[in-house]
Amino acid sequence: MERLKAARRLIHYSSSKFLLGPRSNPTSAEHPLRLSSSGVCYWCPYIADKKGRFGGTLWDPTAGTGLGKTIRIQNRLFGSLAATIQRNPSFSTLNSDDISYFKGVLGEKNVIQDEDWLLSANTDWMRKYNGSSKLLLQPRRTEEVSRVLKYCNSRSLAVVPQGGNTGLVGGSVPVFDEVIINMASMKNVVSFDKVSGILVCEAGCILENLISFLDNQGFVMPLDLGAKGSCQIGGNVSTNAGGLRLVRYGSLHGNVLGIEVVLANGDVLDMLGTLRKDNTGYDLKHLFIGSEGSLGIITKVSILTPPKLSSVNLAFLACKDYSSCQKLLLEAKRRLGEVLSAFEFLDNQSLDLVLNHLEGVRNPLPPSMHNFYALIETTGSDESYDKEKLEAFLLRSMEGGLISDGVLAQDINQASSFWRIREGVAEALMKAGAVYKYDLSLPVEKMYNLVEEMRIRLGDSSKVIGYGHLGDGNLHLNISTPQYDDMILAQIEPFVYEWTSKHRGSISAEHGLGLMKANKIFYSKSRESVQLMASIKKLMDPNGILNPYKVLPHSLSYS
Repeated sequence: MERLKAARRLIHYSSSKFLLGPRSNPTSAEHPLRLSSSGVCYWCPYIADKKGRFGGTLWDPTAGTGLGKTIRIQNRLFGSLAATIQRNPSFSTLNSDDISYFKGVLGEKNVIQDEDWLLSANTDWMRKYNGSSKLLLQPRRTEEVSRVLKYCNSRSLAVVPQGGNTGLVGGSVPVFDEVIINMASMKNVVSFDKVSGILVCEAGCILENLISFLDNQGFVMPLDLGAKGSCQIGGNVSTNAGGLRLVRYGSLHGNVLGIEVVLANGDVLDMLGTLRKDNTGYDLKHLFIGSEGSLGIITKVSILTPPKLSSVNLAFLACKDYSSCQKLLLEAKRRLGEVLSAFEFLDNQSLDLVLNHLEGVRNPLPPSMHNFYALIETTGSDESYDKEKLEAFLLRSMEGGLISDGVLAQDINQASSFWRIREGVAEALMKAGAVYKYDLSLPVEKMYNLVEEMRIRLGDSSKVIGYGHLGDGNLHLNISTPQYDDMILAQIEPFVYEWTSKHRGSISAEHGLGLMKANKIFYSKSRESVQLMASIKKLMDPNGILNPYKVLPHSLSYS
C-alpha cells in the first residue's frame, strides 16, 4: 500500500513566523526542505528462504538443553532473571512411530527433521530463546492440524504453534523438545467481500501480503507492524498484536469477527462468522485472541478491514518536554478527531541510537537534537480539507509552544524515512549491544516517569530510552548496555514490574507473556483471575500439551 500521498506543505519554525501556507513553495530558497527524499526500505527481522525457513545467521544453541533435561534460563540470553524450569515429566518423547504417523498425515516433505531448519525454528529472532525440538510439522489444511493435535494429545506430546517467529517474549519457540507446528503453508485468502470489507484467510498469511492484497482491492488492514514482512495473521491474533494504528482502528478484539481454531484434542471449533452483530451466547473467540496458542491453534480468521482513504499526511515534530507531548496528544484528539490515525513518540536517546546505528537514516530536523519527538499521521478522504485541518492544528500547537520544530513529509519517500526512524529503534538497539526490553501499558501522564526513574536508578552504567505508542499508552522501555550484566539486571527487575503494578499498568501491552513473563503475571492480574485462567486451560487442554511453560505461572502449569 502506498503509505502516504505526497504532501506539499512544510513546517519550518522561526522565532517570528511559522512558515506554512497554501502558496508555500517547498523547494524555494525561502522555504528549504528539511529532509532528503531518499527512499528507505522497511526492516523485517526474519525473511523466509526458498524452503520456507525463517532466520538469518544464528549462533550455536546453548548446550545442555536436550530432551528430558532441565533448562537454565540465563539472563545473558534472555534478558530476564535467572530461573529454572523442569521439563514436564508427563510429556512423552518423540519416537519413530510418531514420525511415521506424521508423514502419513502430512506427507514426507512436510515433516521436517533437517538440523539447519530446526536450528532456525528453535530460536527466536532476538536470539534470546532456543529450544531443542527435533521435529517441525507444516500442515496445509485445518483437517491436518486436527489430526496432528488429536494424535499428540493421545500421546502426550507437547507442541508449540509457530507463525513468523517474530515475538519478543519466547512464546513461539520450544523450551525443550516440543513438536513445532508451523503454519506457514496455510497461506490462502479464502474470501473477500468488497461491500462489507470482511476478509477471511488462513492463519499462515503473512501480514504484508494481506496488506498488499487489500490495497489492490481498495482496502487496508487495521493492523500494521514493523515485522509485517514476516509475521503471520494467526500469530498476530494469537498474541493480540497492537501496532502503529491502534489509536485509529482499535485492537484485534474489535476487528476480528470470527476464527476457526483447533483444540488440543483435535476438535475443530468453527467460529468463523462474518457478522458484525451476533449476540447468541458467550463470544468464545475472545478466549483465543491473545491466548498465545495455549488454548488452541487458530487456523482461519475473519477480519473487518476499512476502506483505503486517499488523503494521508505525516508530520515529524519536536517537543521540548514530555508534558508537551501529552498536551499535543490531547490537542490532536480534539482538533484532528476523525482523521487522526497514528500518534507515536520517541525521546532524543532513541533518535540518537537510530542515527548512529542504522545506515542511511538522517535527522529530519538538523542540526539540533530536541528532547522529544512525535509522529502524527492523519488519514481521510478529502485532501484539501485534511491538509487544512492538519495545518491549522500544527499552527495552533506551534503558537501554543507545544511544538519546537517540525516538518511535513513531502512525498512517500520522506514519509517512509520518518517511519523508518520510529520502526528502526528496535534494530538500532540490537546493533548497539545488549538490551533489556519491556513492553508496558501505563497511564499516559505517568509513562515517562518510569524512564526517568530508571535512569536515576542505573546511573551511567546503561542507556535508558523510551518510545512507543503514545496514542494508546504503550511504552517501550529499553535499557541498552555494552553487555549483559547480572548486577544491572538486578537493578531493573523486579523494580520495573513493581513500578508498573503500583501505577495500575500492564507488564505486557502488546507482546504477550510467553516464557519471559509467565511468572510475572501476578503484577498485572489478581490471583483469582489467574486461577480462573488456569481452570480454563485445564478444561480445554487437560494434558497441557499446547505451548507449555508459557503465559501461566509455572506453579500452575502442572496442576
